[in-house]
Amino acid sequence: MSLIDQYLKELEKELSGKKIDYQLKDTGEVVELKDEIALVAGLSNVSYGEVVEFANGVRGYVIDLSEDFVGVVILDQFIGVKAGDKVYATGKTISIGVSDKLLGRVIDPLGRPLDNLPPIKPDAFYSLEKIAPGVVYRQPVNTPLQTGIKLIDALIPIGRGQRELIIGDRGTGKTTIAIDTILNQKGENVICIYCAVGQKNSKVASIIDLLKKNNALSYTVIINASSSSSAALQYFAPYAACAIGEYFMDQGKDALVVYDDLSKHAWAYRQISLILRRPAGREAYPGDIFYLHSRLLERACRKDEKYGGGSLTALPIVETLEGDVSSYIPTNLISITDGQIFLETDLFNAGIRPAVNIGLSVSRVGGNAQTPVMKKIAGKLKLDLAQYREMAAFSQFESELDEETRNFLKRGARLTQFLVQKQNQPYCLAYEVALIWAANSLLLQDLPLNKVSDFESHFLRLLEKEKELVEEINKSKQLSANNEKKLENLIKKALKLIT
Repeated sequence: MSLIDQYLKELEKELSGKKIDYQLKDTGEVVELKDEIALVAGLSNVSYGEVVEFANGVRGYVIDLSEDFVGVVILDQFIGVKAGDKVYATGKTISIGVSDKLLGRVIDPLGRPLDNLPPIKPDAFYSLEKIAPGVVYRQPVNTPLQTGIKLIDALIPIGRGQRELIIGDRGTGKTTIAIDTILNQKGENVICIYCAVGQKNSKVASIIDLLKKNNALSYTVIINASSSSSAALQYFAPYAACAIGEYFMDQGKDALVVYDDLSKHAWAYRQISLILRRPAGREAYPGDIFYLHSRLLERACRKDEKYGGGSLTALPIVETLEGDVSSYIPTNLISITDGQIFLETDLFNAGIRPAVNIGLSVSRVGGNAQTPVMKKIAGKLKLDLAQYREMAAFSQFESELDEETRNFLKRGARLTQFLVQKQNQPYCLAYEVALIWAANSLLLQDLPLNKVSDFESHFLRLLEKEKELVEEINKSKQLSANNEKKLENLIKKALKLIT
């Protein structure tokens, strides 16, 4: 036996008892870099939405599959990535770590803390992209989500599991409505998620400060992909917020998610699509821009009790330019959602805040998501106000109007003034009911318009002392004849205080 044969025999004997552990990796190579997008050759078995890893440890997300290349959005700092780097498929889809410990925290869309507190240890991982629950898993939306804003709760009610769009020009109070709704969930067992997309860090910081002052941060999660973040993080932010909301919904809890705002989310996606050289359509948006938001907002629902119950309510915000609701993204979102709250610049400048245009605002769930007492007292209110807005255009010819029309205009102006509300001061159901009941009362038909706010402050101070009355209305969600008499007496007392 030759030395070579002897050596091979000894080597075979040595290796026979050993198990070699090996793993095949789908590997590719960076061909081109365009901002935070890498074009990768290879990765023949990779799938859309899969997480990949670059040679330097940076992660990416597969967003485009073409014949020759794979388009990868780089999730971390892309400065260290260069052409020629190896890229490895991980076989995992992009997900976010979820846990009850997220409450009170500020995180980025990948779950990393932004509040200088320790990292959050997740209890589970939820995929950012998920198919919305089918019809069988849902139940009708019939439980109210009180916003604490009397105009909205009376005229454009929102139910748990609904998708209500907040739409309007810049600086008309869109975010204020959403934040007031979050503040009003104290003690209502609703988990809130505020998702800031493309907002200034200073604005997000002031919102966090406001929530802290009002003890609302303890039941709120804040996700921030600021204007200085990459387009990739801005693109993922709403999906991450939705995944966190689904985690709480799957526990049978009620969750509310605010997307502020989806026009900036669409801009981020347009930026990614243009870099990938996808064909541009209307307003340079890609052809699947509708699907971008429909697959996100369809995930909001109220689950059937057989499937664990729980609900996810969505309040998407979208910005218009000079009140143009017919532009591309607003029309898409109006068609996806269950109604919209339209805010008008002219009303805002006139001091009517919230500046809601009642004629263009609608809730497609309507009275189904309203408490019985609110449904009863707000019955004709919306119609009266809508008619008043139309008729107010002719008020300059007041001398030519008959007495009945003049009285109608006075009543409409008084009702409008009654629905004005200061920001960050949401009311409980009893206060809303009492104020709207008072506004409809004939006792106030001679109340001057400039005295409405004085009357309201006196009336609320008197109502504060009637703790039993407030508790009974909040609990029973009804207004008995006895309680109506009590409210009548309070109105008379408040009128005496202002005259």
